[in-house]
Amino acid sequence: MDEANEKKVVVAIVGAGPSGLAAAACLNRQGVANIVLERDDCSCSLWRKRAYDRLKLHLAKQFCELPYMPFPSKSPTFIPRDQFIEYLDSYKSHFGIKPYCGRSVESASYDDQIGKWRILARNTGSGEHEVYVAEFLVVASGENSEGAMPEIDGLESFGGEVMHSSEYRNGREFGGKNVLVVGCGNSGMEIGYDLWSHGANTSIVARSPVEVVTKEMVFLGMVLLKFLPFRIVDFLMMLLSKLIYGDYSKYGLRRPKNGPFHLKAVTGRSPTIDVGAMRGIKNGEIKVFPPIKSIKGKLVTFINETRSRFESIIFATGYKSNVRKWLQGGDDLFNDDGMTKVRHQWKGENGLYCIGFSQQGLFGISADARNVADDISFKLQRRRKGNAWDVAHGMISLY
Repeated sequence: MDEANEKKVVVAIVGAGPSGLAAAACLNRQGVANIVLERDDCSCSLWRKRAYDRLKLHLAKQFCELPYMPFPSKSPTFIPRDQFIEYLDSYKSHFGIKPYCGRSVESASYDDQIGKWRILARNTGSGEHEVYVAEFLVVASGENSEGAMPEIDGLESFGGEVMHSSEYRNGREFGGKNVLVVGCGNSGMEIGYDLWSHGANTSIVARSPVEVVTKEMVFLGMVLLKFLPFRIVDFLMMLLSKLIYGDYSKYGLRRPKNGPFHLKAVTGRSPTIDVGAMRGIKNGEIKVFPPIKSIKGKLVTFINETRSRFESIIFATGYKSNVRKWLQGGDDLFNDDGMTKVRHQWKGENGLYCIGFSQQGLFGISADARNVADDISFKLQRRRKGNAWDVAHGMISLY
């Protein structure tokens, strides 16, 4: 492509979700020019288009704020989806962030000859390709770029509706139907509760052990972690969970050996915050099944050889990164799955950075964005000082 058509930028940010907005805001505060490339036709599309209606932030608002802008004091402790979208729009406006929407990044590679990143993006509106040449590249497409679907024997033969949780909105259309939710994490349990509330005959597949807690327990635990070690806080959380929910193994759920905060720190997996599903499980109205063995038509067979018929299956099986589909290189930062090789890592080589891969949710995004902006600003300032010194000592001619 003709170099005349290349757009030269200081920082290119890929992704206009909370990670990308936080990065742009922090850079704008430091006077560092940047652009944000977003494949969808709007910012924060995961929250606008692929989140169910009843979703609320699972952590208290003070742990979900983006840098330099708290939530309004009158907002509830646990922010509903619609209010969070309003907050993100206000954040974007306040910091003067104007994403280039409809730009699907097809490749990004480091050009050794010029020492910069070359990004090829397709304008989904015009169909034309655009090239951006950036000194720094910030990957802010996050851990949740694409819905992850498991491979199940016979799934293609299922005679009913199959969807990922990102496609689920509410349970109104499922009333009276036999619906199976695969996954007992936060999305699975909340969708299960929503279906049950709308009159669906709801079942949940528990694929792995799960520690069930309340929002209040998580808030208490995060406060206690400022003063106490993980093991003590986890002991208290597990004790409270047993007092509130009892022995839920008899309902088909298994507790992990380690506590919720240890599990989050080591694996990135969050505890399941109960929004009401446990009541349905304990009274037998929400059934719990072990992992699926196979599917034939509408008949689902589980690994304990029990069978049941369903009209719909919703996979609340998480998301995956798409970084490896477009980023060429960056092997020092990202593994083959498009996740950082070391947890909490936000910096690679040759001016490559990432935000939103620490598996710490919005709290981690805020910390990453500050670190990235500070590091880029420091490098630019050091470069300017170096150039000024060279000029002063005659090493760079002004003529």
